[in-house]
Amino acid sequence: MRIFDPHIHMTSRTTDDYQAMYDAGVRALVEPSFWLGQPRTSPASFFDYFDALLGWEPFRAAQYGIAHHCTLALNPKEANDPRCTPVLDALPRYLVKDSVVAVGEIGYDSMTPAEDTALAAQLQLAADHGLPALVHTPHRDKLAGLHRTVDVIRESHLPPERVLLDHLNETTVKDAMDSGCWAGFSIYPDTKMDEDRMIAILRTHGTEKVLVNSAADWGRSDPLKTRKVGDAMLAAGFSDDDVDQVLWRNPVAFYGQSGRLQLDLATPDPLHEGNSILRGGE
Repeated sequence: MRIFDPHIHMTSRTTDDYQAMYDAGVRALVEPSFWLGQPRTSPASFFDYFDALLGWEPFRAAQYGIAHHCTLALNPKEANDPRCTPVLDALPRYLVKDSVVAVGEIGYDSMTPAEDTALAAQLQLAADHGLPALVHTPHRDKLAGLHRTVDVIRESHLPPERVLLDHLNETTVKDAMDSGCWAGFSIYPDTKMDEDRMIAILRTHGTEKVLVNSAADWGRSDPLKTRKVGDAMLAAGFSDDDVDQVLWRNPVAFYGQSGRLQLDLATPDPLHEGNSILRGGE
């Protein structure tokens, strides 16, 4: 089983997670920039984080045979802090980097006017740079948030087939798929979706334009949830081809619209800016 995790926050994970993911079949991933928990107070802290997603995390992933890509953006939560909004002006110089395969995570947290502005601006940046967009649907008032998101997308210059609506569930999946966008589902131990609910959605809505991710952030999460969905699909009677479509071909097709996917890893460098992840070795 080959797996492309299209949304996983590896900055919050250990190197043991990379090894476990490789052993489970993960060969590629996309790490979206997101809210780190501790509020940032200046654009400079974003830029250091972006640089880590462009340099350090691809280095770490390559040591374990995993191709690392990222999406960059001003996230919805911090779009409400005027100290952080200058990030929007600096994003163009980051969006031209080779391993950036989308603008994201963008979207809504509390559905404020500031989030409206940031979402519209970043959809335009995606259109300007020929990139798709990864959109975070809100955790509260999900259906209303989805409808508001789709309205903004329709008013933008970015076609819906270049948009991935993520963190969907049973209340939002039909409207999301009817919009023409791609549909993303985050699988968690306790919250969002689980494997059984995902199987039910796949049975009802099919496997076209559906992406499954582990997200795996700082809270209780599991970077092997993609594999567990694949195993659950097989146990439920889905074919190997169905599993390959959901866990590999769909994310490749979506992010491949960037023209920047590099799925064949070269021999990894032993050092990144003079640093190694090795401990206790020569």
